[in-house]
Amino acid sequence: MRRTVVKLGAGPACAHVGAGYADGVAEGLAHPLLGLDQLLAMPLRAWTAPAVFLAAMSGAVALAFVGVALPAMEGMLALSALALGRMIVFGAGLPGIAGIGPAGLLALLRGHAHASEAAGATFAYVGGFTLSNAALHQFGVGVGLKVASSPWLPTGLGMMVARSGAALVFRG
Repeated sequence: MRRTVVKLGAGPACAHVGAGYADGVAEGLAHPLLGLDQLLAMPLRAWTAPAVFLAAMSGAVALAFVGVALPAMEGMLALSALALGRMIVFGAGLPGIAGIGPAGLLALLRGHAHASEAAGATFAYVGGFTLSNAALHQFGVGVGLKVASSPWLPTGLGMMVARSGAALVFRG
């Protein structure tokens, strides 16, 4: 019998702790737009989930700055993309409020990871990635409103996100 093991100790999920030197507002602005895991994690529901996401992400930054550690960060970030894709595919009948808790948890992971990799001009970097995430979520809401009207596009997008998340979880 063949077993598959989920790597909770996975390598960087495209742009997190230990992946490089993160410093200043320019890198903070660019970071959420360049990481595959960031683009896969955009909530596609209206404004509540993005607002909760940004608030939880900011709270997680504070936790990281005071030294609170979160275990298995990279593996959890990778699993979050897989879980998000499955939610998109199978959660079509759920009310929009059902996405708020998962969005907050995902933001907790991301905010902590971003703050943990910050060096140098840390507050400028945090401000940059927070503004960039807000813009990315605004774009995601616009796309989500268009996607939701299609009978097949949400399922196709969800499957793509889930496959990409699985690739992050099970890679090498």
